[in-house]
Amino acid sequence: MSIDYQKLRTRVFPDVEQTYTWKDSALYALGVGFGHDPLDAQQLPYVYEQDMRAVPTMPVVLATPGFWLKDPDSGVDWVKVLHGEQSLTIHAPIPVGATVVGKLKVTSIVDKGRDKGALLVSERTLHDKASGTLLATLEGLTFCRGDGGFSETPGNGPPGGDPAPTPKPATPDRTPDIVCDLPTMLQSALLYRLCADLNPLHADPAVARAAGFKQPILHGLASFGVAGHAILRTCCDYEAARLTSIGLRFASPMYPGETLRTEIWRDGTRVQFRARSLERDVVVLSHGTASVA
Repeated sequence: MSIDYQKLRTRVFPDVEQTYTWKDSALYALGVGFGHDPLDAQQLPYVYEQDMRAVPTMPVVLATPGFWLKDPDSGVDWVKVLHGEQSLTIHAPIPVGATVVGKLKVTSIVDKGRDKGALLVSERTLHDKASGTLLATLEGLTFCRGDGGFSETPGNGPPGGDPAPTPKPATPDRTPDIVCDLPTMLQSALLYRLCADLNPLHADPAVARAAGFKQPILHGLASFGVAGHAILRTCCDYEAARLTSIGLRFASPMYPGETLRTEIWRDGTRVQFRARSLERDVVVLSHGTASVA
């Protein structure tokens, strides 16, 4: 089976409703490194129920549709997919506890050719059920390595599929203005997987070795959250409302227990960043951008 362009572009996804509490907010915060220093008064409100606030990157785990590309009728070779990029725009403060509704749609499919695969871009909006308030918009880019060349079949979408998304800006070629080192715990992946993604790649050593890794790897969206933590710490003074958007490209896996060094370039409200595993000196997140108030 191969990608059916029209079927994927017009696919109707059921709304996903999720009710969560302050404990879920605290679990997410712990999973992306908040509370590592339990005496840090600025981190404490994200993990302690008194005057609590939600980590602004938490929408990535709320009202998600799960790994829908694994559905047989998607036509996607799901074994070969990679999460390539993730962006998040925050429209309103994320509640510490609420019932939220996620709405998903496929916005573009790009044919990079038989040898290069395809890019699938999806958009998910997150709404507060009680008020209808739009809380966040999330855009994900998935690299479908086994699905290039679909547009060569007559009638299966325009030549080359949809136009390619605008590339994320490259990292500045100068010394970063700010460097923030945040450690992750050896059990970070085991904590984070309780928020949303139960893929055994992040928990079972045998599965990780079979996939070519020395041990279970940290979720990409967990490292996304740690980088968001770094921006919140260095550019927003831990004030959640000041982080209004963040996006990046996933460059390489990270292992639990490693330190994420986030290198930051600041230009007013515009932030660019990249992040690397300090222990292995490997860039794990690249082409990072954020907006801060």
